[in-house]
Amino acid sequence: MDYFLNYAPTTAIAKITIPVMAINGSHDMQVLPTSNLTVIKGLLKSKNEKNFFKEYPELNHLFQHCKLNNALDYYKIEETCSPEVLSDIANWINSL
Repeated sequence: MDYFLNYAPTTAIAKITIPVMAINGSHDMQVLPTSNLTVIKGLLKSKNEKNFFKEYPELNHLFQHCKLNNALDYYKIEETCSPEVLSDIANWINSL
């Protein structure tokens, strides 16, 4: 746990030159979506046209549809992963 609390990926992100897909759910209670995506975009020196950034409305950290008040109840949500997210991942990979 200490590793994750102390790790700052900014240097590593700034060195990335390959296409990046960075996605978050708007109800993610572990990674703040707007600031996370904004920081990643800003750190990438390569403004690759294949980069993909998206915040999905009403999805939690595991990309499950949820209400904000139950965003951490992963085990109570039957959906494994939003079909929209899976489709975007497949389409992004196929576009490379």
